[in-house]
Formats: sequence, structure tokens, C-alpha cells
Amino acid sequence: MDKIKISLPDESIKEYEEKVTPMQVAKDISEGLARVVTGAKVNDELVGLDEEIDSDADLTLLKFNDDGGEEVFRHTSSHILANAVKRLFPDTKLAIGPAIKDGFYYDFDTEHRFSEDDLEKIEKEMKKIVKEDLSMEKFVLPRDKAIEYLKEQGEDYKVELVEDLPEDEEISFYKQGDFIDLCRGPHLPSTKKVKAFKLLNVAGAYWRGDENRKMLQRIYGTSFEKKKDLDAYIERMEEAKKRDHRKLGKELGLFTILEEGPGFPFFLPKGTELKNTLLDFWRDLHKKKDYVEIETPLILNRKLWETSGHWNHYRENMYTVKIDEEDYAIKPMNCPGGMLVYKNELHSYRDFPMRVAEIGRVHRHELSGVLHGLMRVRAFTQDDAHIFMLPEQIKDEIKNVVNKIDEIYTTFDFKYNIELSTRPENSMGAEEDWDMAETALREALEELGVDYILNEGDGAFYGPKIDFHLEDAIGRTWQCGTIQLDFQLPQRFDLSYIGDDGDKHKPIVIHTAAFGSIERFIGILIEHYAGKFPTWLAPVQATILPISDKFNDYAREVKKELRKNGIKVELDDRSEKIGYKIREAQLQQIPYMLVVGEKEASEEKVSVRSRKDGDTGAMKVNEFIEKIVKEIKEKK
Repeated sequence: MDKIKISLPDESIKEYEEKVTPMQVAKDISEGLARVVTGAKVNDELVGLDEEIDSDADLTLLKFNDDGGEEVFRHTSSHILANAVKRLFPDTKLAIGPAIKDGFYYDFDTEHRFSEDDLEKIEKEMKKIVKEDLSMEKFVLPRDKAIEYLKEQGEDYKVELVEDLPEDEEISFYKQGDFIDLCRGPHLPSTKKVKAFKLLNVAGAYWRGDENRKMLQRIYGTSFEKKKDLDAYIERMEEAKKRDHRKLGKELGLFTILEEGPGFPFFLPKGTELKNTLLDFWRDLHKKKDYVEIETPLILNRKLWETSGHWNHYRENMYTVKIDEEDYAIKPMNCPGGMLVYKNELHSYRDFPMRVAEIGRVHRHELSGVLHGLMRVRAFTQDDAHIFMLPEQIKDEIKNVVNKIDEIYTTFDFKYNIELSTRPENSMGAEEDWDMAETALREALEELGVDYILNEGDGAFYGPKIDFHLEDAIGRTWQCGTIQLDFQLPQRFDLSYIGDDGDKHKPIVIHTAAFGSIERFIGILIEHYAGKFPTWLAPVQATILPISDKFNDYAREVKKELRKNGIKVELDDRSEKIGYKIREAQLQQIPYMLVVGEKEASEEKVSVRSRKDGDTGAMKVNEFIEKIVKEIKEKK
């Protein structure tokens, strides 16, 4: 019998006489490695350390911080959570419990309403289960036997999951002590490794995300190998709570969401000022880069959405309406309208590249359970742009857009990383088009000298794409910017141009956005800056604080002068003590406080108090204006 060859990432090969597990290979390499591995990839498939390998294979052993290592660790953590809940609340029915980014959750159906005290009790029981060092033993049953077993256990949600699987499917379970759960795995070999964990909160979640199904209770948690990493994560979470854009948005008077319109934000005067500043910045930048701006209607007829494919593939997310007995839809995307604008007149190859931008309001039906402040809403504003071009212009236009998005993000002091996603299995279009487009995107990024992650097979069905993931001040990442090549909409809308050969050809289209959703981007900015916006972006850049009522007239003169120079200024002329006014201005995170009294009025000065530096002394009014205007212009 031939030996089994296990190929490792360092290109070394280990040979075995009979089937072997990843854990055995880890032990053969070193006992130290065996102590820290959490899972493995066999031929790129994520498996547990006890999975048997019976033929030649590529093997990657995973530690906690490796891609897939956290998933195995936290999936096991979710099973420990479910085990603890079943011990404490035996009548509970189990739904699903996956690992997620930064943690795990489990959905439960129980009459008992989980409280903060319950989370402490469950954590305590989880610690017992970890100490018991229970083996995670996998076994499989035929589909009919699995359904029979789950019905006996009263696990209705698990029964539904199995009934949705093919009849010839083998169904896997994991056993830890007397607890058994339906699960495809993989898991750690035992419970003992999960020592540093924390249950975070309870939330409602519809079964299978369907708002017409039962609302379950979802317990969120996180887990780490080491307590110091858990402590650091909890500290970041506490910081995130302080920065929560919903809390700060209310305190700073930026926006509100009312019961009359869940998912539809109301921007208050200061929030509207902030939003308009962002849009002014966006418009100025795009004008400098030779974009023209258009505006397309909010509501268009069914025929348009059938042409674009949205009516058949996206209708459940669209709001529809009848007008003159005809079906219409409120637009969920700006792109189809942009195609109609292009088609409104004839074009020649000499017109290209055509850079067309739109600040467009869109509406999408989101389930109530996923709505979250400005981060997930039902009505939002997209900063779209569509570039119509020739095949040979792709690379240069991609480079221009990458540079444009870089300029936008660096203005806000964001770091970011880039992902290039290539042709997916369900792609549309000719293979040669895809090859040409992917090559152009790759070469553009390489010529710019930017690092990127290759995300094979994750492109849109209509073309490859580049995604920008920005990192905020506390290390969280947000996918905002995108550059997508599209061969399909020009086909669907029968777009054309007259080439230099006199014949009609199809243009290639780039879809791109930097903010993505203006509302969401504002939410990110609130949390990134913790409400302390840089002066150029702040909805109120300075406030004038008279020491007493008798200096209000001078304060009004100062305010008028600042306003003449484009400075966003307020006057606090309330009959309050100056200390109180300063504290109020500090809570509002206003960049500059200008205190005026008898000395300042007689010398035509203001005493400047900076949010960042505290008292900076008295300045002539025109000197202060010069200073703040320079700061605003340079967007420091």
C-alpha cells in the first residue's frame, strides 16, 4: 500500500503508513505546535483536528489568529453556550449558533426572558463545562434517523433545518458529555481550551431572518485564547460604546429616528450642516476631476426595473407603487437611471471617458430587526459615479478612481486596505472580457504601487471589482468605497457609441462610490472622531461666549464678522455664568470657544479657548478669522 503524503505550507512532505489526523501531524512536528493549533485546512477545506485524512492531501495547521482558526475556536464556544443554557433552562429549544466576526452567538426559543443576571449564571455554567474537559465527538446519522432523533428531543428548529437538506445527505452531530447538537462543525477536540470568554448581550432575531417567523432570543458572546486579549477586546468595546453614533448623534443634535419612520433618519440642523459639508467636499473634488453631475428620478416604471434585472431579482427589497394603473418602483439604486441619461443622446468614441456623477436618494426595504442607527437604514444617499469608456481606457480610469478615493479617505485620516475580487462561478459575459478586465484592474493597482488582497471568485456577477475597507480610530474596519467593472448593464440597456471605424460598439462602465452611503459614512465619522469633528467638518466651528449681557452687542458684531468670512458660528447669549457656557460648548465638541468681556470689547479682541489645546490667549478678531479660515481651507 502506498504511503499517504501530507504536503505542508513550507513545501515539506510527511508520509504515513495509514490514515492520520491533523493533530497527529502537529504532534509529529512539535508538542508546542500541538498545544496551540485550533483547527486545520485539508485541501483548503476547514476541518477539526480529529478529522481523518486517508489520502494524499495539502495540510495547513491553524492557530487561533490564522484565517479559520478563530472560527473553529468560537464555533466551539457557541456550543458551550448552548450546553450551559440547556442545563439551566432545560425546556429551551435550540436554533443556530455560528461563529461570527469577533465572536459568536446562539439563538434560543424559550418562554424565559434572558436578563443580565442570567448572562452571569450562564457564564458560570460555561466555566464548569470548560473545566469538565468534555470531548467534542462527531457522529453522523442518515437524514431520516436524524429527523426522528431531533423530533424525539423536541428540537423543532433543527428538524426544519434537516428537512431542507437532500434525502441522501448524511447529517452530522457533535456530542460533548450528555449534550448533543446538530452541527456540521468543525470544532476543537474538547471544551477545555475555551477559557477566556464573555457573554455580551441579548437581542431579538427572527427565525431564519424572516419577520413573519417567530422572534427568538439571541445571546452574543466572544472568546479568546488568552485573558489579556479578551480584556483588550472588552476595553475596545467600552470605547465603542462611548463612541456609539446613536448616542452621540442625539447628544450633539445631529439626527434622530422617530417611531413614525423606522429606518428613515431625520437630519436636524447641525446634522444637515454636516451632511452638506460632506456633499460640498464631494462635489468640489469631482468637478476638479472632470465629472459632470446629473440627477435621476426617485420613481421609475416597472419596465426599467425589468430591463435592469431588479424587478425579478431584487423586488423584495424594493418599495413599489401604482401610478395610473401601472407598476412603478422607488429606486433602490441609481445605476439604471444613469444608463438612461447616457442613452438620451448619441455618443462617439471621442466623448470617452465620460465621467458622470450623481448624489442619489435610494430606498431599500430592510427588515426591522437589522436596522441600526445610520449604519443600516431604509432611505439613504449614495455618492454614485459611472464612467463610460473604451476598453483601452480601463486601466487609466481605474488608477484615477483609486487616487480619488485615496484623496477622500486620507482627508478624514482613515487608513484602508484594498481587495480585488475576481470572476465568480455565476458570472455573465464572455471569458475574454473578464480576462481583459481583471488584467486591467490588477495592472492598475500594481502600477500605483498599492498593496491589495486577491479575493478569488468574489466579484459581482457582472464584472470584477475593487473594494476599499477603511479602518477607524479604534481599529474597526468598514467596507465603503468600491470600483466595479460592468459589461452587463450596457448590454441590457443596449448602450452604444460610434467607434473610429464608423460602427456601433458597447461601452464599458465603471460603477464607483467613495462614501457608499452618506448616512452610514456620517455614522462612521461620528464614531471615528468620537463626535470631535475637525474644524472644517464641524457643524458649529466656533461659539461666542459673552461674560455678561452687557457684552452681547460686541459679541453680535464678532459673530457678524465671522459669518461674513464663511465661518459657522453661534452666539450663546444666555444669562448664565461663563463657566457653565464653556462646559456646555465642550460637551457639544465645538472646536473654538471665543470668550468676550470688557477687555476684549475695548481692544477688539477675543479670548480663544481651543477644544484641543485649552486657553490659547487673546487675539485680534481678524487674526482669529485668518487662523480658522486657513485651518478650514487646509482641512487639517
